[in-house]
Amino acid sequence: MTSAPAVEVSALRKAYGEKQAVDGLDLVVARGEIVAVLGPNGAGKTTTVEILEGFRERDGGDVRVLGEDPARAGRAWRSRLGVVLQSTDDLAEATVGELVRHFARFYPQARDADEVIDAVGLREKVRTRARQLSGGQRRRLDVALGIVGRPELVFLDEPTTGFDPQARRDFWDLVAGLREDGTTILLTTHYLEEAEHLADRVVVVNAGRVVAQGAPADLGGRTARQALVRWTTPDGPREERTDTPTALVRDLAGRYGEVPGLQVLRPTLEDVYLSLIGDAPATTPAAPVEPVEVAR
Repeated sequence: MTSAPAVEVSALRKAYGEKQAVDGLDLVVARGEIVAVLGPNGAGKTTTVEILEGFRERDGGDVRVLGEDPARAGRAWRSRLGVVLQSTDDLAEATVGELVRHFARFYPQARDADEVIDAVGLREKVRTRARQLSGGQRRRLDVALGIVGRPELVFLDEPTTGFDPQARRDFWDLVAGLREDGTTILLTTHYLEEAEHLADRVVVVNAGRVVAQGAPADLGGRTARQALVRWTTPDGPREERTDTPTALVRDLAGRYGEVPGLQVLRPTLEDVYLSLIGDAPATTPAAPVEPVEVAR
């Protein structure tokens, strides 16, 4: 397998009339990496992904996906991709089993259709027509069709929309299995918990550009941001922002022993994301990390 990136994008541009949907976007996805693309509606995420998939033409910039330009790549290149679009409603009269087995025949090294059906949790619906599935079940079928070809690179565009919490976590296990097989995954999602759980790297897009990227724990200098320490005194609740929360907690323990109401809070991924896209409230509430135990 080549060591070249699975996706290389430089100065990508796409406009719809006077609206610049993608405005000089740069992106690199390494082989075997899971990258989550976050951004508000209209940020240019879907347009970018559609260009990478070869479904939409670009106005400018350089794009290479699995070493080829999607605008010129042929059938052999497409057989190396897996695509899960935001929504589909085709072949509504076919059953789940018929669709997955039919799509498997398009690929030279497809996964076993029954294994895929089990992996997305549709075994009990294998004889059900697509039009009779619920929204979440149809989404699982879309995922099955996107991965049955054993692709090198999978595009997942809002893949767990309509999933209940357990189904979403089952899907995360499925993605982890794909990664173990060496599959590269580019994911767009509105679920920040999903991005934090799955992604090696998060890319935040706003107004058609990448405004930040990094590991979920480090995005936007998250780990370097001040912690908020809260505790309770006889005179009422107290709080202090600090770069050295451990030292402050140690000082409080020296004063109080068991510190009443002690909390150490840091910004969540959601806090950082909202600040990056300019939607953060004036005072962004911090979220608790693991409880702090004070050594005696």
